Amino acid sequence: QVQLVESGGGLVQAGGSLRLSCAASVRTFSPYTMGWFRRAPGEEREFVAAISKSGGSTYYTDSVKGRFTISRDNAKNTVYLQMNSLKPEDTAVYYCAARSEAFIVPRIARRDEYNYWGQGTQVTVSS
Repeated sequence: QVQLVESGGGLVQAGGSLRLSCAASVRTFSPYTMGWFRRAPGEEREFVAAISKSGGSTYYTDSVKGRFTISRDNAKNTVYLQMNSLKPEDTAVYYCAARSEAFIVPRIARRDEYNYWGQGTQVTVSS
């Protein structure tokens, strides 16, 4: 069983930055592929980014490429999402997710490929 707790959300002006963290309560973090998803008001939960078990491979949805960076620290059981140049359309609840399977594109962009989910953290970008 993996428990995930996100933090770092908040209110920021357009053009600003936030760094989200997701801490995993698990004995060994490195076997899990990790992802970030988000759900805007009235929308479906959508894929944002994913990172392989070692951190050597990453994958992003087109709308955040060049602005967001996913990373992980396996020694701290934590995955991060650095978000720069934020836009109002980035406003959403952000969720981290873990899957025990390998990093396979494009499967890792599908919600149903993940076994464990956090509760989410709100990010609001004002214009």
